[in-house]
Amino acid sequence: MKKHTLNLFRKIFEVLKPPPDISLSQWADSFRKLSMESSAEPGQWRTTRAPYQREIMDAISDVTVNKVVVMSAAQIGKTDAFILNAIGYYMHYDPSPIMVLQPTITMGETFSKDRLVPMLRDTPVLQGKVNEGKRSGCTILHKIFPGGHITIVGSNSPQSLASRPIRILLADEIDRYPATAGNEGDPLILAAKRQTTFWNKCEVDISTPTISGLSRIEVEYKHSSKGEWNVPCPQCGHLQPLIWGNLIYDTENLDNIEYVCESCGAISSEIEWKEQFAKGKYIHEYPDCKIKGYHLNSLASTFVEWREIVEKFITANEEKKKGNIELLKAWTNTEMGQCWEEIGEQLPEDDLKNRREMYNCEVPNSVLCLTAAVDVQDDRFEIEVVGWGVGKENWGIRYSKIYGDLKQEFIWKELDAHLSQVFTRADGVSLRIICTCIDSGGHFTDEVYKFCKTKVARRIFPIKGKGGAGIPYISKPTKNNRQNTPLFTIGVDTGKSLLYERLKVETAGPGYCHFPAELEKGYDDTYFKGLTSEKQIIKYKDGKTFFAWVLKDSTYKRNEPWDLRNYATAALEIANPVLKKPESDKTTIKQPKGRRQRQRGINAGG
Repeated sequence: MKKHTLNLFRKIFEVLKPPPDISLSQWADSFRKLSMESSAEPGQWRTTRAPYQREIMDAISDVTVNKVVVMSAAQIGKTDAFILNAIGYYMHYDPSPIMVLQPTITMGETFSKDRLVPMLRDTPVLQGKVNEGKRSGCTILHKIFPGGHITIVGSNSPQSLASRPIRILLADEIDRYPATAGNEGDPLILAAKRQTTFWNKCEVDISTPTISGLSRIEVEYKHSSKGEWNVPCPQCGHLQPLIWGNLIYDTENLDNIEYVCESCGAISSEIEWKEQFAKGKYIHEYPDCKIKGYHLNSLASTFVEWREIVEKFITANEEKKKGNIELLKAWTNTEMGQCWEEIGEQLPEDDLKNRREMYNCEVPNSVLCLTAAVDVQDDRFEIEVVGWGVGKENWGIRYSKIYGDLKQEFIWKELDAHLSQVFTRADGVSLRIICTCIDSGGHFTDEVYKFCKTKVARRIFPIKGKGGAGIPYISKPTKNNRQNTPLFTIGVDTGKSLLYERLKVETAGPGYCHFPAELEKGYDDTYFKGLTSEKQIIKYKDGKTFFAWVLKDSTYKRNEPWDLRNYATAALEIANPVLKKPESDKTTIKQPKGRRQRQRGINAGG
């Protein structure tokens, strides 16, 4: 009953109170001054420089809107427009308790020193509102002004999130927040609870998105009005969002980048489209939704040229062909303001089997060096030798198994002989294995260390796999074992993600994986079943989401081919040869010399 009465009084107050006589964008155009430290164009703020900011700013100052969500590219002026302007507006025009939520406390301190303090200093109507005296109670993270205060907190600090009531919550880069603040729960929810007593509260969630399914801003935007920035065609006037697929450019000449209208098909220049930005508007998929959501990409930004966006895409796409998707992922997030679709697809076994080709030789001519990997089982060694060429294009050379009692010395001698083989390229050039990784897990750890100790000069190293996101692929070797043997820790999840992307490359060239059709080389149906035995899925633990590699069929656990190709790739990274085509076909690639070895902390002399 009390809650019903309180809501009734709030509605009556909303009807009786006078409407605001100035919006946030009007306040900024009238009073805000840009500082030299934070702007290429210091001086009076002008919303006309970035027309797409106006509706978002005005939604923030609209008392009928309690939540604003901005999912966008990185270069649209979010911090100045939606955080600093909001702070200035509420300090000057509508004093309120304000919280600025940054990913970390350190980032909060940087925001305060580099962005907030210069604005308070250079905007005349805000000068003197914050008393920075020793006894004022003000600090870097807490500013007191007449009628309110600004509290800057890190999303990783549960104590600061629960400290005091707030009316205005400005949450910046929410996709960089941890899933939980300590053991307290979601930091954004914790902060929003501080607004419970304010009928005229406002929460502003801002971020560049990350991975689909893991992105917090994606979730917030999906539950909003979903407004998309639209610009009229210079020729026919049809309103449309600027999408990457309609951009026209020549990779050989980026001086003339154009855009085709989705309605009339007319092609207009970047200048012609940007001249129409003043007539642009947001079109909302759910206009009646009380949560106002906004999305736009860098093509709509007035702070970046289209050429810069295209150049970044070309570079990212070239890296993708080599098996590196990180630049394209970042480009999708920061330039297009879109989530990266990474749903953990499993590799198609038949597609890889059908890729097999007749080598008609032991090693193809394009191979410049060889690496090997050894998996140690209770009754056998499984070994793969892999050839590498320009752009890390790779060839499966031989997949072998050596059965026997691993407690006996003779089987380790057989392994040594196997790794000492000389392989012959089609043109007659002889190649030896330049680096080998041997898995030291299992029941024969000491035997692996002992075997490798005397073979450091041949770069035969024990490795230890370490799972988890963010683990470096190759860590500096340690000798913390009874044999004092250099041991490399391998970030197996990182390596599996790299291998997965390379196996998806469908055109011969950088990153492409070749497999021989000659069955005596060991690449039979069982091999490909093992190579595709794992899939990547999203898992949840303690409120956190992360990607993990699991067996796609729990009844089939023979994943040695998958692990071995990962270890052979790690061996290449450890050896770090220069993969360039030799000037002479009769010249073999040289192993890295002592200088590179010393950089990696390895004494080749044992």
